[in-house]
Amino acid sequence: MAFENGAFSATLAAAAGDDAALHAELRVAFRESVAQQVDLLSRARCDGNWLIAAQRIKGLAASFHAEPLMLLAQEAIDSAPGDPVVLRKLGRFVEDFDARN
Repeated sequence: MAFENGAFSATLAAAAGDDAALHAELRVAFRESVAQQVDLLSRARCDGNWLIAAQRIKGLAASFHAEPLMLLAQEAIDSAPGDPVVLRKLGRFVEDFDARN
């Protein structure tokens, strides 16, 4: 799933205004947070840990209006712990996000 950044970019612009450094800092913080939660999700071995990591991803996505990530997080919430398809999709999301920088 390609990362579509329209609403995400608008959210960053609203938060950072004309401050390019703050804009970049928020973008990096978002990317690092997503990557950390995806890593935790990939290491989850029980329903509880999987669900918590997936919900954190969804909350992070909602905070930044990253709709594609919210959909992926919901897919993780609805799937079984360790679902390789969901983990690959989330990994691709992070890769696509990195490619846009």
